[in-house]
Amino acid sequence: MPNKSAPVTMDAVYTKPGYLFRRMQQIAVSIFVEECRAYDLTPVQYAALVAIRTHPGIDATRLSAVIAFDRSTLGNVIERLEAKQYIERKSGRDDKRVKLLHLTKKGAALLRDIMPSVDRAQARMLQPLKPADRKTLLALLTQLVDLNNEASRVPLRAEDALEHFRKSS
Repeated sequence: MPNKSAPVTMDAVYTKPGYLFRRMQQIAVSIFVEECRAYDLTPVQYAALVAIRTHPGIDATRLSAVIAFDRSTLGNVIERLEAKQYIERKSGRDDKRVKLLHLTKKGAALLRDIMPSVDRAQARMLQPLKPADRKTLLALLTQLVDLNNEASRVPLRAEDALEHFRKSS
């Protein structure tokens, strides 16, 4: 007996969470880049700068864990930030091979100046929703990210990374 299932339509893509998350990521990056155009900074570069400001002297491996970003790709991000003179790498006291990351004065000024643009970008992403729906969406996304952390190619390991960082400081 032949299979009489419904034909596959684009709803097989458009209505699925993975597709919707990917599209929202594209939209989020587009809005961030548009709002922060004057600063020539990507969302990942911004996250790295914030983490380096928050944890001066962090190394690239721990930075990768703190922002949940692939270590091999993060090297390019660090190089770009260093080329723009937003960060500097210094050799570690105990191990000269380890390069510790520090924000420069230029990097600190950039973070101070870019914040209104970042805030505008974040608000624009959620603006189409009613205020209560924004809170619900953020709560549900936070829960999903937390519960699915281990499924990521780069799980967030902020506490593990920072615990090691605290011990070495």
